[in-house]
Amino acid sequence: MKILGTLWLACLCALPLAAAAQGYPNKVVRIIEPAGPGSAVDVFARKLGEGLSTRWGQSVVIDNKPGGNSAIGAREAARAAPDGYTLFHANINNSLNDLLLNDACCRLNEALLPVTLLTATPLVMVVNPGLGVKTLKEYLELAKRDPQALTFASGGTGSVTQLVGTKLNMATGLKIQEVPYKAIGAEMPDLLAGHVKTGYLAPVVVAQQIKAGKLVALGVAGNRRIPILPDVPTLAEAGLPGVEASGWNGLFVPAGTPKEIIQRLQADIAGVMETPAFKADARELGYELGGASAEEFSAYIKSEVSKWGGVIRDAKLKAQ
Repeated sequence: MKILGTLWLACLCALPLAAAAQGYPNKVVRIIEPAGPGSAVDVFARKLGEGLSTRWGQSVVIDNKPGGNSAIGAREAARAAPDGYTLFHANINNSLNDLLLNDACCRLNEALLPVTLLTATPLVMVVNPGLGVKTLKEYLELAKRDPQALTFASGGTGSVTQLVGTKLNMATGLKIQEVPYKAIGAEMPDLLAGHVKTGYLAPVVVAQQIKAGKLVALGVAGNRRIPILPDVPTLAEAGLPGVEASGWNGLFVPAGTPKEIIQRLQADIAGVMETPAFKADARELGYELGGASAEEFSAYIKSEVSKWGGVIRDAKLKAQ
């Protein structure tokens, strides 16, 4: 009888959760965006918000909370009520923060639970044409012959651009010097002028410069070629396997959010991203669309933390 009573109580407790998911959403949904207005991820969040608003018949607002390498927005999201009405648009910086800062307040997969991956964008390794190299093989030969001739740009400590440049050094035994900038992409003027020799940037940022001959692409740091740059090999094809790096972003909710609401969110987001407009943007801008289950996204985050955690540990990188 005691067991039956416990089961009956559990069923009663589950009823409000199921009802909440069934009627969800019935008021404004807020997406906390840790980047500033007008940034690429902000633009994507606003487009997604419009699609969800149309699907739900409810307003979706984007609340920009930039700063702290995306940590400020993460902290606010983690403190929000776990009812599905506050979502967090996290990016790769948040997982790297978890590695470098070890702050329990807003760890992904713990304080913030995954809903679904939105996009993943493999970085493109580019060099200034003044180096006179056309392939990764020629670049590595130059680095061995004249190590002082090369530098690579990064977005500073803990940025994915620092980590991929460091991983290349570790994989090849080279010591190409890092030149840190305040943000990813801030190096473009110096890269074009030849003040820094190597960059790792999103395809949409460098595609036109490559086509105009202002930059030379040596490889895509992904597991396949990308439509926006079909003639550029992957780094593995170019002779350097195991060096992959993507900028990614996805949606999260505070821990304690009912599973039924997470599943509803994932299904609706995937539905919005299946539309022709989203698919066309992905082809044109060189990123891959997500939409998979929360469990798959969680596993992906774990794999990213494991991969970059090894680089941070072996290179003895510290937060600044």
